[in-house]
Amino acid sequence: MKRILFVCSRNRWRSPTAEEIFASHPGVETASAGTAPDADNPLSAELVEWADLIVAMEPAHLRRIKAGFGRYLGRVRTVSLNIPDKYRYMDEKLVEILRERMRPHLPD
Repeated sequence: MKRILFVCSRNRWRSPTAEEIFASHPGVETASAGTAPDADNPLSAELVEWADLIVAMEPAHLRRIKAGFGRYLGRVRTVSLNIPDKYRYMDEKLVEILRERMRPHLPD
């Protein structure tokens, strides 16, 4: 089972959408978090250590993850999907972009 943690700023639109749409993908377990202090589910060391793959929505999120949780990353792989903060939860265009950009990171 591949554990994927999706991260955006406030964990309100992009990362919860990704968590939802990939939760039923075979061989995948998902969670989501945000890098901002007021995130609905703030990023934690426990979540970072739980993940096999951390998928950030923007490069800035990767920088924050590495700066704040670098010592917990160990074997965890990180990627950015380069999705700007302009989509709402389950926005059709966001879902389409997520499906396309996550394809190389999902088990077959």
